[in-house]
Amino acid sequence: MTPIEIGLISVFAIVFLIYSGVYIPVALGMVSILSIWIMRDNFTLSLNLLKVAVGDSAMVYSFATIPLFTFMGLIVAKAGLGSDIYEVMTMRFRKVKGGIGMATVGANAVFAAVTGSSIASASVFTKVSVPQMIAQDYNPRFAVGVVAGSSVLGMIIPPSAMLIIYSFVAEQSVGDMFLAGVIPGIMLAIAYVAAIWFMGRFTPGFVGGRSVDDTEWMSKREIASKTLPTLGLITVVLGGIYTGWMTAVEAGATGSLVALIIALVRRSMSLKGFWEALLETGHITAAILFLITAASIYSRMLGLAGLPNQLQDLLAGNSAGFWTIMLLYILLMVFLGTILDTASIILIVVPLFLPLVEALDLSLIWFGIVTVVGAEIGLLTPPLGISCFVIKSTLDDESITLKDVFMGALPFAFVMFIILLVLIEFPILSLALL
Repeated sequence: MTPIEIGLISVFAIVFLIYSGVYIPVALGMVSILSIWIMRDNFTLSLNLLKVAVGDSAMVYSFATIPLFTFMGLIVAKAGLGSDIYEVMTMRFRKVKGGIGMATVGANAVFAAVTGSSIASASVFTKVSVPQMIAQDYNPRFAVGVVAGSSVLGMIIPPSAMLIIYSFVAEQSVGDMFLAGVIPGIMLAIAYVAAIWFMGRFTPGFVGGRSVDDTEWMSKREIASKTLPTLGLITVVLGGIYTGWMTAVEAGATGSLVALIIALVRRSMSLKGFWEALLETGHITAAILFLITAASIYSRMLGLAGLPNQLQDLLAGNSAGFWTIMLLYILLMVFLGTILDTASIILIVVPLFLPLVEALDLSLIWFGIVTVVGAEIGLLTPPLGISCFVIKSTLDDESITLKDVFMGALPFAFVMFIILLVLIEFPILSLALL
């Protein structure tokens, strides 16, 4: 077999193994090492490339952003800052049709800016938002759909684990990726709020809910106590990166310290909770390091096989234009999103398309935002919409089925798709802050 054939078979083998339940880094690493061995008939070369891949991932300074931002997010979640923001948002939007849904989107957007995790957002707001919406007679499908849709903001609004993973794969600045995600994340949050208003106006049956006449207003002091800690943390982290005072690593370290101080002042962090956050940070960091190492050896295997260059020549030979390439990329991302998680999609697909994007003289920062938004649509689509599964597993209500969660998330997946097309057409939206 030729190297191209081996490369193609390896890509399909990796997708098949992951779909069969094999741990993602194991599938990537195992198939890549075996493919290099077959292509070059040299097992020592495979091991040497694996050693280089480990060094290129674990020894990179910017990798420190992963444990630091992960720890910060866990401390924030355990400190209850998400529920505080939600209470304030709910008070403001309560009397609007679909207002609690809008409050959920707003609170999720703020929560995403300090956690960077769709899974954490889905878990937290399933517990605090869904029961309240159902108590106000909202349609259960709408209630879980809002949480599922807005939870993906955690992977777009910085700090985001997926933006960090992309930055390693594409060898881009983590700080630049964070800044590029700000405007698209805010755009998506605003689009969700607009969509909820539209559904409340034109499809009130899907939204449900009853009018609320009596709203207990918080005092200014109470509002400040619930919002200022989170807003201050966001200002320290993103403000430090945006002004250039801190690198992404320094911002992560500072944010972790500030989050810990907030938790201690609020007396919401016990010694046991602190230890659990440390352990979970270690587990998540190790898993991501394993992923990045496997992706590194996979990229080298693709390079040896010549598959990215072959793809570039194929599309060039067919005179494929910009939109043809992007639509092909989007369709591939959405299709893979139905069976794979976001990290897998980024690690498998991005190395194939990077040379093509560079040949078209397109921004790899912009391409990263397009990639993450496109892959995040998969979090809301069956059969492997991870956010939907997290919501279902977190729910205490057995009457809400997994089908209800997916159907409720469908309108929000459509909104994401529209925003994705806008981001492709206007790259300046992703690059304006750089």
